[in-house]
Amino acid sequence: QVQLVESGGGLVQAGGSLRLSCAASGRTFSSYAMGWFRQAPGQERKFVVTISWSGGSTAYADSVKGRFTISRDNAKNTVYLQMNSLKREETAVYYCAASNDFLRIAAGTGDYWGQGTQVTVSS
Repeated sequence: QVQLVESGGGLVQAGGSLRLSCAASGRTFSSYAMGWFRQAPGQERKFVVTISWSGGSTAYADSVKGRFTISRDNAKNTVYLQMNSLKREETAVYYCAASNDFLRIAAGTGDYWGQGTQVTVSS
């Protein structure tokens, strides 16, 4: 069992940056692939990015390539999402997810989920 807690959301102007964190409980964090998803009001949850257990492999949604960066610190049981050049349409609740299967997250789902953190991008 893995418990995930996101933080770092908030209000930012368009073009600005935020860094989200996802802290995981459990001693097996380093064995899990991790990912970030987002859900805008009235829309389905969508895949944003995933990272393998070692950090050696990543996969990004086309819409965030070049602007978002995922990283992880297995010693701290934490995964990060650095978001730059944010756009208004990226206002959403951002969720952290974990899975034993990197491809499962890349395909759009996970086995464990956090409660989400709100990111609001203003004009």
